[in-house]
Amino acid sequence: MSEKSEKKILTIAEANQILQKIDVEKADQIQKRTLDYATKFAKSEADKAKKLKKELETEAGLSEEEAVELVNIAPKSIEELRTFTSGWRKLLSTETLEKILKILHSK
Repeated sequence: MSEKSEKKILTIAEANQILQKIDVEKADQIQKRTLDYATKFAKSEADKAKKLKKELETEAGLSEEEAVELVNIAPKSIEELRTFTSGWRKLLSTETLEKILKILHSK
């Protein structure tokens, strides 16, 4: 009997929300370290991260993986954003980069 596991791409904030539900007393070392990391490095709340990810996919034409990367990092300038997007094998216009920054830093 084999179990099928579902793979899902999550932002750090979404992973943090899931990990907050575990009993830390019963958690193994990896779970504890992952929870510690997610708590320290989540840039927003899980609901906001999900909304940002969806907006980046629909309004800026990013893949889910690209959107998650940017939500996790939350770059603050065009130059910083270009550093991360340069490895994606596609060129993004300045207009698209500005749109991405606007989405990431809305509210």
